[in-house]
Amino acid sequence: MTAAGFAMQLGARVAIVEKNRMGGDCTWYGCVPSKTLLKVAKVVHTIRSADRFGLESIDPNVDMKKVMGHVRSVIDNVYQHESPDALRADGIGIFIGDCRFLDTHTIAVDDVFISSKRFLIATGAHPFIPPVAGLDTVEYLTYESIWDIERTIEHLIVVGGGPIGCELAQAFRRLGSRVSIVEGGSRLLPRDDSSASSVIAEVFQSEGITLYLNAMAERIWQYRDGTHLVAGVNELIGDSMLISIGRRPNVDGLDLEKAGVKFSGAGIEVDDHLRTSQSHIYAAGDCIGGYQFTHYAGWQAFMAVRNALLPGATKGISERVPWTTFTDPEVAHIGLTEEQARDKFGDAVMTCDWPMERVDRARAEGDTRGFIKLVHKKDGTVLGTTIVAGRAGEMIHEWVLALEYGLKIGDIAQAIHVYPTYSTASIQAAADIRVTQLLSGTSGRVIRGLSRLIR
Repeated sequence: MTAAGFAMQLGARVAIVEKNRMGGDCTWYGCVPSKTLLKVAKVVHTIRSADRFGLESIDPNVDMKKVMGHVRSVIDNVYQHESPDALRADGIGIFIGDCRFLDTHTIAVDDVFISSKRFLIATGAHPFIPPVAGLDTVEYLTYESIWDIERTIEHLIVVGGGPIGCELAQAFRRLGSRVSIVEGGSRLLPRDDSSASSVIAEVFQSEGITLYLNAMAERIWQYRDGTHLVAGVNELIGDSMLISIGRRPNVDGLDLEKAGVKFSGAGIEVDDHLRTSQSHIYAAGDCIGGYQFTHYAGWQAFMAVRNALLPGATKGISERVPWTTFTDPEVAHIGLTEEQARDKFGDAVMTCDWPMERVDRARAEGDTRGFIKLVHKKDGTVLGTTIVAGRAGEMIHEWVLALEYGLKIGDIAQAIHVYPTYSTASIQAAADIRVTQLLSGTSGRVIRGLSRLIR
């Protein structure tokens, strides 16, 4: 939809072909429903722990049918602006049905043939189902089917401790379910800074989520008392199981071979400008592998249209992609983690860990769990930032700009930030680094000497 809107602005004739429903994962299974559910869960958690604010705590009744009704109402509200009728009103042709390539310039949508000079493939991805013994004999949930739940789950077993697994685990725990996370690796959120993983693990355990780390799912079966899962030395029994260990690109069924487009199980092959092996066919988003984020897919779609319809070419692959896991606290990241930076630059790497408990707004909100970690070089060059905080997803953007446009720590430190906000943490950490830089070595001796003379 991002691509279609931009192409229309450039004056192109545009058609969208969709197999299922407009909006894709983000509207129906991902961003919209999950963040709505997380908000409901946080409200319940706040009411249940209201004594922290001098109020009476109560245990609210959670009617999952009503909760999911609310989630669907938000989905419907978003969908109104991206329905086929809404897009047709903007002049975009809409074709709903199975799509396959007939040759390099022609596709078939069911019984309709469409020819075009240029194509953009943005077919997304689907949940990966691991080859665990017995899994095909039991009922299980994925991030697509969990939105059909209308009852309180007694014990939810979450297989996979990545972003989707962590978000849904915390949400269902706060909504009254007993929750266990089974993760084959040594920590949650393995792509994030290890200190961020530690904070989330501590928070989850404090809220009653049971963690099984270094525990690979080995065998699953159904019995009268529920679904059994063996992971290492552990045997768990739950009434629902969420499989959340990754996604795979949607490339099957498109007959890409007939178009001469190269692909594999890892996704459609593209160059830096998002061109496939056919120069008039582009691909963007989850179907090419790499980072699986709606904002990255939208950015790539914009760049693909720019490269397809305008002179020259702009890079459509970025190594600096920000992300946020919307747990409570949130975990946001851009650039290199400390571990990655040290592997690349060794002893030239410096860090500043600024705890949120030193941020007045976080204290006022009773939300002091977490930190901002700035990874940088001695000269103030920013290498990466990790933020664990209640509003980390909002805080990360100035560090995205810093990396994108080569701003240094000192540039952030000199910019006035509104007080009291969560982003006060950014200027506090940046100022701490900058002052340390100024007062170290020869420059520090000169500055202190001048200060004594002025006094």
